[in-house]
Amino acid sequence: MGGVRTALYNYLFAKKHGGDFILRIEDTDQTRFVPGAEDYIIEALKWCGIEPNEGVGFGDGEYKPYRQSERKPMYREYADQLVKSENAYYAFDSSEELDEARLRMEKSGGSFSYNAITRQNMKNSLSLSDDEVQKRIVAGENYVIRIKIPRNEEIRLQDVIRGWVVVHSSQMDDKVLFKSDGMPTYHLANVVDDYTMKISHVIRGEEWLPSAPLHVLLYRYLGWESVMPEFAHLPLLLRPDGNGKLSKRDGDRLGFPVFPLNWNPESGEKASGYKEAGYFPEAFINMLALLGWHASGNQELFSLEELIKEFSLDRVSKHGAKFDPEKTKWFNQQYLRTKSDDELAKEFQSNDSRLKTQDFEYVKKVCALIKEKASFLNEFWSLGSYFFIEPESYDADVIKKRWNDKSKNFIAELAKTYQSTNDFSATNAENILKQTCEQLGIKTGEVMQLFRVCISGLGGGPALFEVAALLGKDKVIKRLETAVNTIKP
Repeated sequence: MGGVRTALYNYLFAKKHGGDFILRIEDTDQTRFVPGAEDYIIEALKWCGIEPNEGVGFGDGEYKPYRQSERKPMYREYADQLVKSENAYYAFDSSEELDEARLRMEKSGGSFSYNAITRQNMKNSLSLSDDEVQKRIVAGENYVIRIKIPRNEEIRLQDVIRGWVVVHSSQMDDKVLFKSDGMPTYHLANVVDDYTMKISHVIRGEEWLPSAPLHVLLYRYLGWESVMPEFAHLPLLLRPDGNGKLSKRDGDRLGFPVFPLNWNPESGEKASGYKEAGYFPEAFINMLALLGWHASGNQELFSLEELIKEFSLDRVSKHGAKFDPEKTKWFNQQYLRTKSDDELAKEFQSNDSRLKTQDFEYVKKVCALIKEKASFLNEFWSLGSYFFIEPESYDADVIKKRWNDKSKNFIAELAKTYQSTNDFSATNAENILKQTCEQLGIKTGEVMQLFRVCISGLGGGPALFEVAALLGKDKVIKRLETAVNTIKP
Protein backbone atom coordinates (compact mmCIF):
# COMPACT_ATOMS: atom_id res chain seq x y z
CA MET A 1 0.00 0.00 0.00
CA GLY A 2 2.77 2.43 0.89
CA GLY A 3 4.49 1.91 -2.43
CA VAL A 4 1.24 2.29 -4.36
CA ARG A 5 0.38 5.49 -2.50
CA THR A 6 3.80 6.92 -3.36
CA ALA A 7 3.26 5.97 -7.02
CA LEU A 8 -0.23 7.50 -6.91
CA TYR A 9 0.98 10.85 -5.54
CA ASN A 10 3.74 10.95 -8.17
CA TYR A 11 1.16 10.15 -10.85
CA LEU A 12 -1.33 12.79 -9.66
CA PHE A 13 1.38 15.45 -9.36
CA ALA A 14 2.81 14.68 -12.81
CA LYS A 15 -0.60 14.71 -14.49
CA LYS A 16 -1.66 17.88 -12.67
CA HIS A 17 1.36 19.74 -14.03
CA GLY A 18 1.51 18.17 -17.50
CA GLY A 19 4.58 16.12 -16.67
CA ASP A 20 5.65 12.51 -17.11
CA PHE A 21 5.41 9.76 -14.53
CA ILE A 22 8.24 7.23 -14.96
CA LEU A 23 8.68 3.69 -13.67
CA ARG A 24 12.33 3.05 -12.90
CA ILE A 25 13.40 -0.27 -11.40
CA GLU A 26 16.07 0.35 -8.79
CA ASP A 27 17.70 -3.07 -8.57
CA THR A 28 21.25 -2.23 -7.56
CA ASP A 29 21.05 -4.45 -4.47
CA GLN A 30 21.09 -7.86 -6.09
CA THR A 31 21.04 -9.62 -2.69
CA ARG A 32 17.45 -8.41 -2.26
CA PHE A 33 16.30 -9.42 -5.74
CA VAL A 34 12.97 -11.25 -5.67
CA PRO A 35 11.91 -13.14 -8.82
CA GLY A 36 8.55 -11.92 -10.07
CA ALA A 37 8.63 -8.63 -8.16
CA GLU A 38 9.10 -6.51 -11.27
CA ASP A 39 6.16 -8.11 -13.07
CA TYR A 40 4.11 -7.70 -9.90
CA ILE A 41 4.81 -3.95 -9.78
CA ILE A 42 3.80 -3.55 -13.43
CA GLU A 43 0.56 -5.53 -13.02
CA ALA A 44 -0.31 -3.69 -9.81
CA LEU A 45 0.06 -0.28 -11.44
CA LYS A 46 -2.07 -1.43 -14.37
CA TRP A 47 -4.80 -2.73 -12.08
CA CYS A 48 -4.78 0.53 -10.13
CA GLY A 49 -5.10 2.54 -13.34
CA ILE A 50 -2.03 4.71 -12.65
CA GLU A 51 0.13 3.69 -15.58
CA PRO A 52 3.45 5.48 -16.16
CA ASN A 53 4.11 7.41 -19.36
CA GLU A 54 7.26 5.39 -19.86
CA GLY A 55 9.47 2.92 -18.05
CA VAL A 56 9.87 -0.80 -17.51
CA GLY A 57 6.78 -2.52 -18.90
CA PHE A 58 5.29 0.70 -20.28
CA GLY A 59 7.41 1.60 -23.29
CA ASP A 60 10.67 3.41 -23.89
CA GLY A 61 11.29 7.11 -23.90
CA GLU A 62 14.29 9.34 -24.36
CA TYR A 63 16.04 8.22 -21.18
CA LYS A 64 15.98 4.42 -21.47
CA PRO A 65 16.97 1.94 -20.12
CA TYR A 66 14.99 2.10 -16.89
CA ARG A 67 16.51 -0.77 -14.92
CA GLN A 68 19.50 0.41 -12.96
CA SER A 69 21.22 -2.93 -13.51
CA GLU A 70 21.15 -2.11 -17.25
CA ARG A 71 22.61 1.34 -16.61
CA LYS A 72 25.51 -0.09 -14.62
CA PRO A 73 28.42 1.11 -16.84
CA MET A 74 27.55 4.81 -16.41
CA TYR A 75 27.72 4.89 -12.62
CA ARG A 76 31.41 4.11 -12.34
CA GLU A 77 32.24 7.33 -14.18
CA TYR A 78 30.54 9.44 -11.53
CA ALA A 79 32.01 7.44 -8.65
CA ASP A 80 35.50 8.04 -10.08
CA GLN A 81 34.68 11.73 -10.51
CA LEU A 82 33.86 11.97 -6.80
CA VAL A 83 37.13 10.25 -5.86
CA LYS A 84 39.09 12.54 -8.15
CA SER A 85 37.51 15.64 -6.59
CA GLU A 86 38.36 14.21 -3.12
CA ASN A 87 34.69 13.99 -2.15
CA ALA A 88 34.85 10.20 -2.00
CA TYR A 89 37.52 7.59 -1.29
CA TYR A 90 38.40 3.92 -1.66
CA ALA A 91 37.81 1.71 1.39
CA PHE A 92 39.42 -1.75 1.58
CA ASP A 93 37.98 -2.92 4.91
CA SER A 94 36.70 -6.48 4.84
CA SER A 95 33.34 -7.39 6.36
CA GLU A 96 35.22 -9.15 9.17
CA GLU A 97 37.23 -6.02 9.93
CA LEU A 98 34.05 -3.91 9.99
CA ASP A 99 32.45 -6.42 12.36
CA GLU A 100 35.48 -6.21 14.64
CA ALA A 101 35.28 -2.41 14.67
CA ARG A 102 31.59 -2.57 15.61
CA LEU A 103 32.31 -5.08 18.38
CA ARG A 104 35.10 -2.93 19.85
CA MET A 105 32.81 0.10 19.88
CA GLU A 106 29.98 -1.87 21.50
CA LYS A 107 32.30 -3.11 24.25
CA SER A 108 33.15 0.50 25.06
CA GLY A 109 29.44 1.37 25.23
CA GLY A 110 29.11 3.07 21.86
CA SER A 111 28.02 2.23 18.33
CA PHE A 112 30.29 2.17 15.33
CA SER A 113 29.88 4.58 12.45
CA TYR A 114 32.27 4.90 9.51
CA ASN A 115 32.70 8.67 9.62
CA ALA A 116 35.08 11.62 9.84
CA ILE A 117 36.39 10.40 13.22
CA THR A 118 36.80 6.66 12.60
CA ARG A 119 37.89 6.63 8.97
CA GLN A 120 41.49 7.52 9.83
CA ASN A 121 41.75 4.25 11.75
CA MET A 122 40.34 2.13 8.93
CA LYS A 123 41.85 0.79 5.69
CA ASN A 124 41.08 3.40 3.06
CA SER A 125 42.72 5.82 0.65
CA LEU A 126 42.64 8.56 3.29
CA SER A 127 44.64 6.57 5.83
CA LEU A 128 46.91 4.66 3.43
CA SER A 129 49.64 6.04 1.16
CA ASP A 130 48.95 6.53 -2.54
CA ASP A 131 51.41 3.75 -3.36
CA GLU A 132 49.66 1.35 -1.00
CA VAL A 133 46.28 2.22 -2.47
CA GLN A 134 47.45 1.62 -6.04
CA LYS A 135 49.15 -1.61 -5.00
CA ARG A 136 45.92 -2.95 -3.52
CA ILE A 137 43.87 -1.93 -6.56
CA VAL A 138 46.34 -3.48 -9.04
CA ALA A 139 46.37 -6.67 -6.97
CA GLY A 140 42.60 -6.92 -7.45
CA GLU A 141 41.75 -6.44 -3.78
CA ASN A 142 38.08 -5.79 -3.11
CA TYR A 143 37.13 -2.26 -2.22
CA VAL A 144 34.15 0.05 -2.07
CA ILE A 145 33.89 3.78 -2.71
CA ARG A 146 32.54 5.83 0.19
CA ILE A 147 31.41 9.43 0.24
CA LYS A 148 33.55 11.75 2.35
CA ILE A 149 31.12 13.54 4.65
CA PRO A 150 32.40 16.94 5.81
CA ARG A 151 33.38 17.01 9.47
CA ASN A 152 31.53 20.02 10.82
CA GLU A 153 28.77 21.34 8.61
CA GLU A 154 25.02 21.79 8.57
CA ILE A 155 23.36 20.18 5.55
CA ARG A 156 20.14 22.00 4.62
CA LEU A 157 17.28 20.72 2.48
CA GLN A 158 14.06 22.48 1.50
CA ASP A 159 11.34 19.82 1.51
CA VAL A 160 8.05 20.68 -0.22
CA ILE A 161 6.01 19.06 2.58
CA ARG A 162 8.19 19.54 5.66
CA GLY A 163 9.90 22.84 5.01
CA TRP A 164 13.55 23.19 5.96
CA VAL A 165 15.28 20.00 7.07
CA VAL A 166 18.66 20.60 8.73
CA VAL A 167 21.08 17.80 9.65
CA HIS A 168 24.55 18.24 11.11
CA SER A 169 27.23 16.26 9.30
CA SER A 170 28.37 14.76 12.61
CA GLN A 171 25.12 12.76 12.54
CA MET A 172 25.96 11.29 9.12
CA ASP A 173 28.28 8.46 8.12
CA ASP A 174 30.40 7.86 5.04
CA LYS A 175 27.90 5.78 3.10
CA VAL A 176 29.06 3.35 0.45
CA LEU A 177 28.38 4.75 -3.02
CA PHE A 178 29.94 2.04 -5.13
CA LYS A 179 30.17 -1.60 -4.09
CA SER A 180 32.88 -4.19 -4.65
CA ASP A 181 30.60 -6.09 -7.06
CA GLY A 182 30.72 -3.14 -9.48
CA MET A 183 27.20 -1.95 -8.70
CA PRO A 184 26.32 1.45 -7.26
CA THR A 185 24.26 1.74 -4.11
CA TYR A 186 20.83 3.34 -4.21
CA HIS A 187 22.29 6.68 -3.15
CA LEU A 188 24.64 7.18 -6.10
CA ALA A 189 22.46 5.48 -8.71
CA ASN A 190 19.37 7.43 -7.69
CA VAL A 191 21.10 10.81 -7.84
CA VAL A 192 22.81 10.04 -11.16
CA ASP A 193 19.57 8.75 -12.70
CA ASP A 194 17.52 11.71 -11.48
CA TYR A 195 20.06 14.08 -13.00
CA THR A 196 20.54 12.28 -16.33
CA MET A 197 16.77 11.69 -16.71
CA LYS A 198 16.05 15.35 -15.88
CA ILE A 199 13.74 14.49 -12.99
CA SER A 200 12.09 17.63 -11.59
CA HIS A 201 10.42 16.24 -8.46
CA VAL A 202 11.13 13.27 -6.21
CA ILE A 203 8.09 12.27 -4.14
CA ARG A 204 8.96 9.38 -1.86
CA GLY A 205 8.32 7.89 1.57
CA GLU A 206 9.40 9.40 4.87
CA GLU A 207 11.84 6.53 5.41
CA TRP A 208 14.11 8.18 2.83
CA LEU A 209 14.24 11.52 4.64
CA PRO A 210 17.40 10.61 6.63
CA SER A 211 19.16 9.91 3.29
CA ALA A 212 18.16 13.24 1.74
CA PRO A 213 21.10 15.27 3.19
CA LEU A 214 23.49 12.72 1.69
CA HIS A 215 21.80 13.19 -1.69
CA VAL A 216 22.09 16.96 -1.34
CA LEU A 217 25.83 16.55 -0.85
CA LEU A 218 26.09 14.32 -3.92
CA TYR A 219 24.36 16.94 -6.05
CA ARG A 220 26.76 19.52 -4.71
CA TYR A 221 29.89 17.37 -5.18
CA LEU A 222 28.90 16.42 -8.72
CA GLY A 223 28.26 20.05 -9.64
CA TRP A 224 24.51 19.62 -10.08
CA GLU A 225 23.17 21.58 -7.13
CA SER A 226 21.47 24.17 -9.35
CA VAL A 227 19.36 21.49 -11.07
CA MET A 228 18.65 19.36 -8.02
CA PRO A 229 15.02 18.13 -8.07
CA GLU A 230 12.54 19.25 -5.45
CA PHE A 231 11.97 16.69 -2.72
CA ALA A 232 8.72 15.77 -0.99
CA HIS A 233 8.79 13.11 1.73
CA LEU A 234 5.40 11.54 2.41
CA PRO A 235 4.10 10.65 5.88
CA LEU A 236 4.10 7.08 7.12
CA LEU A 237 1.06 4.82 6.92
CA LEU A 238 0.18 3.79 10.47
CA ARG A 239 -1.58 0.73 11.86
CA PRO A 240 -5.32 1.06 12.56
CA ASP A 241 -4.62 1.70 16.25
CA GLY A 242 -2.11 4.40 15.28
CA ASN A 243 0.63 2.48 17.09
CA GLY A 244 3.54 2.25 14.68
CA LYS A 245 4.13 1.94 10.98
CA LEU A 246 1.82 -0.33 8.97
CA SER A 247 3.95 -3.20 7.74
CA LYS A 248 3.38 -5.86 5.10
CA ARG A 249 3.06 -8.44 7.88
CA ASP A 250 0.25 -6.55 9.63
CA GLY A 251 -2.40 -7.11 6.98
CA ASP A 252 -3.23 -10.81 7.10
CA ARG A 253 -2.41 -10.83 10.82
CA LEU A 254 -5.00 -8.12 11.47
CA GLY A 255 -7.47 -9.29 8.83
CA PHE A 256 -7.09 -6.94 5.87
CA PRO A 257 -4.90 -6.74 2.73
CA VAL A 258 -1.87 -4.47 2.52
CA PHE A 259 -0.90 -5.44 -1.04
CA PRO A 260 -2.77 -4.34 -4.19
CA LEU A 261 -2.70 -7.88 -5.65
CA ASN A 262 -2.04 -11.26 -4.06
CA TRP A 263 1.68 -11.53 -3.42
CA ASN A 264 3.01 -15.06 -3.91
CA PRO A 265 6.75 -14.89 -4.60
CA GLU A 266 8.91 -17.97 -5.02
CA SER A 267 10.45 -17.21 -1.62
CA GLY A 268 7.23 -18.45 -0.04
CA GLU A 269 6.25 -15.17 1.63
CA LYS A 270 2.56 -14.78 0.80
CA ALA A 271 0.10 -11.96 1.37
CA SER A 272 -3.45 -11.27 0.24
CA GLY A 273 -4.34 -8.46 -2.16
CA TYR A 274 -7.13 -5.94 -2.54
CA LYS A 275 -8.04 -7.16 -6.02
CA GLU A 276 -8.62 -10.74 -4.91
CA ALA A 277 -10.44 -9.57 -1.77
CA GLY A 278 -13.07 -8.03 -4.03
CA TYR A 279 -12.14 -4.36 -3.97
CA PHE A 280 -12.63 -2.15 -7.00
CA PRO A 281 -9.39 -0.44 -8.10
CA GLU A 282 -11.19 2.95 -8.05
CA ALA A 283 -12.13 2.44 -4.39
CA PHE A 284 -8.60 1.34 -3.46
CA ILE A 285 -7.08 4.38 -5.16
CA ASN A 286 -9.64 6.77 -3.65
CA MET A 287 -8.88 5.41 -0.17
CA LEU A 288 -5.11 5.66 -0.68
CA ALA A 289 -5.32 9.23 -1.96
CA LEU A 290 -6.88 10.35 1.33
CA LEU A 291 -4.28 8.60 3.48
CA GLY A 292 -2.08 11.58 4.18
CA TRP A 293 -3.68 14.11 1.82
CA HIS A 294 -6.90 16.08 2.12
CA ALA A 295 -9.00 17.87 -0.45
CA SER A 296 -9.90 21.55 -0.29
CA GLY A 297 -13.46 20.74 0.79
CA ASN A 298 -15.34 17.88 2.43
CA GLN A 299 -15.62 15.69 -0.65
CA GLU A 300 -14.51 12.08 -0.09
CA LEU A 301 -15.39 10.29 -3.32
CA PHE A 302 -13.17 11.22 -6.26
CA SER A 303 -12.66 9.91 -9.74
CA LEU A 304 -9.05 9.74 -10.89
CA GLU A 305 -9.64 12.84 -13.03
CA GLU A 306 -11.00 14.72 -10.01
CA LEU A 307 -8.01 13.67 -7.92
CA ILE A 308 -5.64 15.00 -10.58
CA LYS A 309 -7.47 18.32 -10.59
CA GLU A 310 -7.55 18.61 -6.79
CA PHE A 311 -4.14 17.22 -5.85
CA SER A 312 -1.42 19.45 -4.45
CA LEU A 313 1.55 18.71 -2.23
CA ASP A 314 0.73 21.58 0.13
CA ARG A 315 -2.23 19.56 1.43
CA VAL A 316 -0.13 16.49 2.22
CA SER A 317 0.26 16.04 5.97
CA LYS A 318 3.59 15.94 7.77
CA HIS A 319 2.17 13.44 10.24
CA GLY A 320 1.51 9.72 9.90
CA ALA A 321 -1.82 8.66 8.39
CA LYS A 322 -3.77 6.01 10.32
CA PHE A 323 -5.19 3.28 8.11
CA ASP A 324 -8.84 2.42 8.72
CA PRO A 325 -9.90 -0.95 7.22
CA GLU A 326 -13.59 -0.28 7.90
CA LYS A 327 -13.44 3.03 6.07
CA THR A 328 -11.77 1.19 3.20
CA LYS A 329 -14.77 -1.18 3.03
CA TRP A 330 -17.03 1.88 3.01
CA PHE A 331 -15.22 3.26 -0.03
CA ASN A 332 -15.75 -0.03 -1.86
CA GLN A 333 -19.42 -0.02 -0.90
CA GLN A 334 -19.86 3.46 -2.33
CA TYR A 335 -18.24 2.48 -5.63
CA LEU A 336 -20.27 -0.72 -5.80
CA ARG A 337 -23.46 1.33 -5.56
CA THR A 338 -22.39 3.46 -8.51
CA LYS A 339 -22.09 0.40 -10.76
CA SER A 340 -25.01 -0.25 -13.08
CA ASP A 341 -27.22 -3.26 -12.46
CA ASP A 342 -26.11 -4.53 -15.85
CA GLU A 343 -22.40 -4.37 -14.90
CA LEU A 344 -22.97 -6.08 -11.58
CA ALA A 345 -25.15 -8.81 -13.07
CA LYS A 346 -22.53 -9.64 -15.71
CA GLU A 347 -19.82 -9.91 -13.05
CA PHE A 348 -22.03 -11.83 -10.63
CA GLN A 349 -23.21 -14.33 -13.22
CA SER A 350 -19.81 -14.85 -14.87
CA ASN A 351 -18.04 -15.41 -11.53
CA ASP A 352 -20.51 -17.91 -10.06
CA SER A 353 -21.17 -21.21 -11.84
CA ARG A 354 -24.44 -21.60 -9.91
CA LEU A 355 -25.90 -18.75 -11.97
CA LYS A 356 -24.93 -19.94 -15.44
CA THR A 357 -28.45 -21.11 -16.31
CA GLN A 358 -30.28 -18.23 -14.67
CA ASP A 359 -32.11 -15.65 -16.77
CA PHE A 360 -29.89 -12.56 -17.04
CA GLU A 361 -32.72 -10.09 -16.54
CA TYR A 362 -33.71 -11.86 -13.34
CA VAL A 363 -30.10 -11.77 -12.09
CA LYS A 364 -30.01 -8.07 -12.88
CA LYS A 365 -33.12 -7.44 -10.78
CA VAL A 366 -31.58 -9.39 -7.90
CA CYS A 367 -28.43 -7.25 -8.10
CA ALA A 368 -30.52 -4.08 -8.04
CA LEU A 369 -32.02 -5.17 -4.72
CA ILE A 370 -29.00 -6.57 -2.88
CA LYS A 371 -26.31 -4.09 -3.92
CA GLU A 372 -27.48 -1.64 -1.25
CA LYS A 373 -26.65 -4.25 1.40
CA ALA A 374 -23.27 -5.31 0.03
CA SER A 375 -19.77 -3.94 0.33
CA PHE A 376 -18.29 -6.44 -2.14
CA LEU A 377 -19.49 -8.22 -5.24
CA ASN A 378 -18.32 -11.52 -3.76
CA GLU A 379 -20.93 -11.09 -1.00
CA PHE A 380 -23.83 -11.21 -3.45
CA TRP A 381 -24.38 -14.97 -3.24
CA SER A 382 -24.42 -15.07 0.57
CA LEU A 383 -26.76 -12.08 0.63
CA GLY A 384 -29.09 -13.25 -2.12
CA SER A 385 -28.80 -17.01 -2.66
CA TYR A 386 -32.47 -17.38 -1.65
CA PHE A 387 -33.45 -15.71 -4.93
CA PHE A 388 -32.13 -18.80 -6.72
CA ILE A 389 -32.52 -21.67 -4.23
CA GLU A 390 -34.96 -22.33 -1.41
CA PRO A 391 -33.73 -21.56 2.13
CA GLU A 392 -31.94 -24.51 3.72
CA SER A 393 -32.27 -23.08 7.23
CA TYR A 394 -34.01 -20.27 9.08
CA ASP A 395 -32.56 -17.50 11.24
CA ALA A 396 -32.51 -19.17 14.68
CA ASP A 397 -32.81 -15.97 16.70
CA VAL A 398 -35.91 -14.78 14.84
CA ILE A 399 -37.55 -18.21 15.04
CA LYS A 400 -36.87 -18.47 18.76
CA LYS A 401 -38.34 -15.02 19.36
CA ARG A 402 -41.26 -15.01 16.93
CA TRP A 403 -42.35 -18.56 16.06
CA ASN A 404 -45.34 -19.84 18.02
CA ASP A 405 -48.78 -21.30 17.31
CA LYS A 406 -50.22 -17.85 16.68
CA SER A 407 -47.55 -16.79 14.21
CA LYS A 408 -47.57 -20.22 12.56
CA ASN A 409 -51.29 -19.86 11.98
CA PHE A 410 -50.70 -16.38 10.53
CA ILE A 411 -48.11 -17.66 8.01
CA ALA A 412 -50.47 -20.47 6.95
CA GLU A 413 -53.37 -18.05 6.53
CA LEU A 414 -51.18 -15.57 4.60
CA ALA A 415 -50.22 -18.31 2.15
CA LYS A 416 -53.90 -19.09 1.52
CA THR A 417 -54.76 -15.40 1.04
CA TYR A 418 -51.92 -14.93 -1.45
CA GLN A 419 -53.35 -17.85 -3.46
CA SER A 420 -56.47 -15.86 -4.27
CA THR A 421 -54.76 -12.73 -5.59
CA ASN A 422 -53.74 -12.06 -9.17
CA ASP A 423 -51.83 -8.88 -8.27
CA PHE A 424 -48.57 -9.82 -6.53
CA SER A 425 -46.86 -6.47 -6.83
CA ALA A 426 -44.80 -5.29 -3.87
CA THR A 427 -47.54 -2.85 -2.86
CA ASN A 428 -50.34 -5.40 -2.99
CA ALA A 429 -48.28 -8.11 -1.27
CA GLU A 430 -47.72 -5.69 1.61
CA ASN A 431 -51.40 -4.65 1.73
CA ILE A 432 -52.52 -8.28 1.89
CA LEU A 433 -50.13 -9.00 4.75
CA LYS A 434 -51.43 -6.02 6.71
CA GLN A 435 -55.06 -7.01 6.05
CA THR A 436 -54.36 -10.55 7.22
CA CYS A 437 -52.81 -9.13 10.40
CA GLU A 438 -55.94 -7.09 11.07
CA GLN A 439 -58.23 -10.08 10.49
CA LEU A 440 -56.23 -12.24 12.93
CA GLY A 441 -55.61 -9.49 15.49
CA ILE A 442 -51.83 -9.52 15.06
CA LYS A 443 -49.54 -6.50 14.98
CA THR A 444 -47.50 -6.27 11.78
CA GLY A 445 -44.35 -5.74 13.83
CA GLU A 446 -44.76 -9.21 15.31
CA VAL A 447 -44.71 -11.02 11.96
CA MET A 448 -42.94 -8.83 9.43
CA GLN A 449 -39.46 -10.20 10.14
CA LEU A 450 -40.83 -13.70 10.47
CA PHE A 451 -42.35 -13.39 7.00
CA ARG A 452 -38.89 -12.44 5.69
CA VAL A 453 -37.29 -15.44 7.38
CA CYS A 454 -39.89 -17.82 5.96
CA ILE A 455 -39.25 -16.74 2.36
CA SER A 456 -35.49 -16.06 2.55
CA GLY A 457 -34.13 -17.82 5.63
CA LEU A 458 -32.48 -14.57 6.71
CA GLY A 459 -33.45 -12.06 9.37
CA GLY A 460 -32.46 -9.05 7.28
CA GLY A 461 -32.07 -7.95 3.71
CA PRO A 462 -33.37 -5.61 0.99
CA ALA A 463 -36.86 -4.08 0.91
CA LEU A 464 -39.05 -6.99 2.01
CA PHE A 465 -41.96 -6.72 -0.37
CA GLU A 466 -39.67 -5.94 -3.31
CA VAL A 467 -38.03 -9.27 -2.48
CA ALA A 468 -41.39 -11.02 -2.37
CA ALA A 469 -42.51 -9.51 -5.68
CA LEU A 470 -39.29 -10.55 -7.40
CA LEU A 471 -39.52 -14.10 -6.05
CA GLY A 472 -43.06 -14.22 -7.36
CA LYS A 473 -46.35 -15.43 -5.97
CA ASP A 474 -45.81 -19.16 -6.51
CA LYS A 475 -42.36 -19.28 -4.85
CA VAL A 476 -43.50 -17.17 -1.90
CA ILE A 477 -46.55 -19.37 -1.27
CA LYS A 478 -44.50 -22.56 -1.54
CA ARG A 479 -41.89 -21.23 0.89
CA LEU A 480 -44.53 -20.13 3.38
CA GLU A 481 -46.12 -23.57 3.27
CA THR A 482 -42.69 -25.24 3.65
CA ALA A 483 -41.97 -23.06 6.69
CA VAL A 484 -45.31 -24.01 8.30
CA ASN A 485 -44.59 -27.72 7.79
CA THR A 486 -40.89 -27.56 8.72
CA ILE A 487 -40.28 -25.08 11.53
CA LYS A 488 -40.84 -26.47 15.00
CA PRO A 489 -41.93 -24.23 17.89
